[in-house]
Amino acid sequence: MRKRAAARQTDILSVLRECEKPMTAYQILERLQHSEPDIAPPTVYRTLSALTHQGRAHRLESIKAFVPCRCNHAESVPVLAICEDCGAVEEHDGSDLLPTLTALTDRTAFQADRHIVEIHGLCGTCAA
Repeated sequence: MRKRAAARQTDILSVLRECEKPMTAYQILERLQHSEPDIAPPTVYRTLSALTHQGRAHRLESIKAFVPCRCNHAESVPVLAICEDCGAVEEHDGSDLLPTLTALTDRTAFQADRHIVEIHGLCGTCAA
């Protein structure tokens, strides 16, 4: 029996929340296959697409991985600080950046669908 989209989204968010580091779609697939051997990659990709569109998960473009959203970004910009050493991701509220980003894109009439800022470096633990 096929799962409904909402149940599938709950399953994938649970997997993402259980892991302390970003996960690729195939890592998520592997975890889900323990309880659902027939789950296929397109199902995971479709669900991740829906979750990112809803703002419930973030796709880290630079490393092609996903993390659950931990903030409310209705009128904000998620700022994701990615540790190059341990892989931890800290999510920050970039509300103050939204006017600046909007002003930058307005100059060229670019219509942004969403804003996500990724910053790479070292977390406090790894930098110490």
